[in-house]
Amino acid sequence: MSNQFKHSLIERDLSRILRYAPAADAARFLHPVQQALIHRRGWLRMLAPKSAGGIELPLPAVVRLEEEIAGVDGSLGWIVTLCAGAGWFAGFLPPALARAIVGAKRVCVAGSGAPTGFADVDGDGFRISGRWDFASGAPMATHFTLNAVLREDGVPLLDDAGAQRIRAFLMPAQDVELLPTWRSIGMRATASHAYRIDNRWVHADHGFVIDPAHATAAGPLYRFPFLSLAFVTLAANVAGMAAHFVRLASEAIAGRRHPLAAMALAESPEVARRLADATESMAAARGRFYQLLDRAWRQVVDGATLPEQDCAELHAASLALVEAGRRAVDELYPCCGLRAAHEDSEINRVWRDLHTASQHALLLP
Repeated sequence: MSNQFKHSLIERDLSRILRYAPAADAARFLHPVQQALIHRRGWLRMLAPKSAGGIELPLPAVVRLEEEIAGVDGSLGWIVTLCAGAGWFAGFLPPALARAIVGAKRVCVAGSGAPTGFADVDGDGFRISGRWDFASGAPMATHFTLNAVLREDGVPLLDDAGAQRIRAFLMPAQDVELLPTWRSIGMRATASHAYRIDNRWVHADHGFVIDPAHATAAGPLYRFPFLSLAFVTLAANVAGMAAHFVRLASEAIAGRRHPLAAMALAESPEVARRLADATESMAAARGRFYQLLDRAWRQVVDGATLPEQDCAELHAASLALVEAGRRAVDELYPCCGLRAAHEDSEINRVWRDLHTASQHALLLP
């Protein structure tokens, strides 16, 4: 798979993603052609360890590619980001298990981070029960990750501080029941449904701890803080969607006439100011974001533990990038005309996608 990997979109990929995006939005899941493209390009393996059959790209390259994909279709970009991110967990699994999963045909790992289930000790494994929400890409998943509260004899196990112990687990899709709950106005094709597991046993080696000290793969990817990885990958998606909207808005504005003046709307000083402000603010936020991401990655590659202050700056830059995208879209939308409000238009789909994706709990102001 890795010999077919592309670090950026080629024209054929771009046209295929665009061609099937409306059908995927209407059907509320990716078109089979889009799914095949994701697997053929190996995008879901790009954060998995090479030792397990993954591609293990440098994180800044992954983030830039995810932004580029989201800049063509938000739903597809989001699934690639969330499912490739779940594939990153292979770097914390026992190596043999990681190879078996990452090497599987058309592997796709979906999941949820909320600890809304239980893992009851049972011999050399656990019995998993619970319900989890928002598993993007769920219909194509071969495996699901989840967080669960550990229990023994029905009593939660506690850590040294007296808090409930929570562990991450990986479950095969055959043990999971999908619940069709995803009814959002945007990001429809992500099919981010809930799922339920009812008293299914799994061996203890399917549990893992997401911490550099517990990484089973040696690369710098698995020393990069998980929360920071989540911030930068999600923020890049919103940035891609915002840039997509600004391009479409510029085209819409250029084609409109001012209703009360004999000039094109694009010639209006107010509209021109909005376009300039949107472009400049997004460029500034994006530049700062990648400056800090590239610096953080170099530190981790050099063997350093990323300081808390650097993590905080990277998280702030991620939120600033998201806010710049939101503000740009909201400033330009009123200038785009009724076409932007038409459900079947590309610009409306992008508007809906951005305003849905940016409601992710990690990206709220």
